[in-house]
Amino acid sequence: MNLNEEIINCRKCPRLVEYRTTREIPRRYSGEIYWSRPVTGYGDIHGKLLVIGLAPAFNGGNRTGRIFTGDKSSDFLISALYEAGFTNIPTSTSRDDGLTYNDMYITLALKCAPPDNIPLKDELINCQPFLIREIQMMDKLRAVLVLGKIAFDSYLRILSEKGINIKNVKFGNELYYDINGIRLYCSYHPSPRNVNTGSLKRENFIKFLREIKKYINS
Repeated sequence: MNLNEEIINCRKCPRLVEYRTTREIPRRYSGEIYWSRPVTGYGDIHGKLLVIGLAPAFNGGNRTGRIFTGDKSSDFLISALYEAGFTNIPTSTSRDDGLTYNDMYITLALKCAPPDNIPLKDELINCQPFLIREIQMMDKLRAVLVLGKIAFDSYLRILSEKGINIKNVKFGNELYYDINGIRLYCSYHPSPRNVNTGSLKRENFIKFLREIKKYINS
């Protein structure tokens, strides 16, 4: 069984299994068959950039079966990645829309949709081996972009368990750190709350992504 098959078949977290399979489907999606399983990473596993998000949205990745697809967070993120040259199209609407990523792979700290978008610590720890293996598979990795504090903490937990010094590494929007040969970039999550309040501005985020692209190609 390969990694993606292991992820899709995982049932380690009873709370998440119950939530993703029993929560009521909104009327606007009535009649649609939800994926309702763990959501794998997507993109170029041999790319230079790894992007780590929080978890699939119930009506986004959990519905469509692909990471950052079919919700407002993906609308913001994919259009910005397109402007920075990381995708071939500016939208992510379904698994068969033709979206591809250029020189990057995108994954999640938690592979299942959690209630209220808030994972428990033990659920994140259960998912951690999957993230570790994805990182190990990225043989050309030069940079990691974490979207939000939970993704940041998940990545730092992996570094800490490897004995890497992360004492002075703190989360902040548009900060970056060089750690053990990999540059870590930090951004707020592209959730509607961050976007609508102006905490994450489109033009600033695109500029940040272009700086990342320049770095990985240097």
